[in-house]
Amino acid sequence: MYFVETLAVEGLGNRSYLAGGSAHAVAVDPPRDVDRVLAAAARRGVRITHVVESHLHNDYVTGGLELARITGAAYLVPAGAHVSFDRVPVADGDTAALEDGLVLRAVATPGHTPHHTSYVLEDAGTPVAAFTGGSLLIGGVGRPDLVEPRLTERLARAQHASAHRLAQLPDEVRVLPTHGFGSFCSSSQAEGGSSTIGGEKAANAALLKDVDSFVADLLAGLDDVPAYYAHMGPANAAGPAPVDLTAPRRADAAEVAERLAAGEWVVDLRSRTAFAEGHVAGAFNFELDGQLATYLAWLIPWGRPVTLLAETPEQVAAAQRELVRVGIDRPAAAATGRPEEWTADGALRSFPRADFAALAAALAADGDPVVLDVRRDSERAAARIGGSVHIPLHELRGRMAEVPAGTVWVHCAGGMRAAVAASLLDAAGRDVVAVDDSFDSARAAGLVTAA
Repeated sequence: MYFVETLAVEGLGNRSYLAGGSAHAVAVDPPRDVDRVLAAAARRGVRITHVVESHLHNDYVTGGLELARITGAAYLVPAGAHVSFDRVPVADGDTAALEDGLVLRAVATPGHTPHHTSYVLEDAGTPVAAFTGGSLLIGGVGRPDLVEPRLTERLARAQHASAHRLAQLPDEVRVLPTHGFGSFCSSSQAEGGSSTIGGEKAANAALLKDVDSFVADLLAGLDDVPAYYAHMGPANAAGPAPVDLTAPRRADAAEVAERLAAGEWVVDLRSRTAFAEGHVAGAFNFELDGQLATYLAWLIPWGRPVTLLAETPEQVAAAQRELVRVGIDRPAAAATGRPEEWTADGALRSFPRADFAALAAALAADGDPVVLDVRRDSERAAARIGGSVHIPLHELRGRMAEVPAGTVWVHCAGGMRAAVAASLLDAAGRDVVAVDDSFDSARAAGLVTAA
């Protein structure tokens, strides 16, 4: 009897898997904080004998090399992936026996990367699950544009062929992708948490459209690529170092001020509500409960030291765990407690929050407040607020001079990105109002016009 356990990596929108039988298991596309995988194996009383990668990941630093070192497992990596460490190169059709009757079979599925490989778990010769990585996702496929622009169309066509190859598996086989749950590595986001080959045949565009239509639609729908992706592939190819999740050194108010003065990043992990009510001047707000790793890694100048501010040491520890997954390995320092304790004189900055109804009232009263839309291009293409200025969040730091004078009402689709943008503007000395509301409310307030 086999098992498959899903290890969700919520902040990055990915999944890793532990699968096996009564005694042995394989870890598929493990996150960098491998203690989670080890704990899952210990709970089940199984030994990890194999660690496999579907591809060199673009959106996170893998824990595969370290997990294989700790466990003594065979480390299976697609043969076409150029890496700087010893591994077991895997080619199409290769098999790995986990235990009696339980076998993992490699299936070449290029498209997300040229070397992408899926793995089919077979129980007594019957395929039961397909670990599809960034190939066939729930309702979509992995994006083909993260390797090299000149390869994008070729890889898109390969994605279509790979999806059809996987579709030859029996309908009841479970589809278990790594991407598709919020990761920017996917071309669309999963609707629902599980699927089968049969379910994908009925709903996945890669299996319903001819190749030319599929490729045209896929390429037209590609969105922005987070800047930190440029650093993930090289880190994974070189062989990531073990992580250090011990508590960072404690910073007092004077050190926080010194780090701000030096141009380092001081990141307040508290909720956007708490941050708006009172925060250290110059700090940036990236909520721990939001997509912390994705957006902090996207916006920060790569390699810039980070100091974390939080209410509790546990929140700092949770942030560290998220950040090591994207290569931000050690905070320079951290401070916990109340924001008044993070400044020498206890003085804090604040700014108001509002909803779209308040923005509508301000527009009606003034007629000319600055409205800043920090959504991505694809979101704005669907609908926008007339007269608003558009600067996607990930471009804002470099385009501050384009924000018109006056109080800035900043919005996104739900409030989280607007809060980050508001903190950036506030740190730059701008008067700001953070619109903390669903964009659906903008429609209800009569603010939305067709793009």
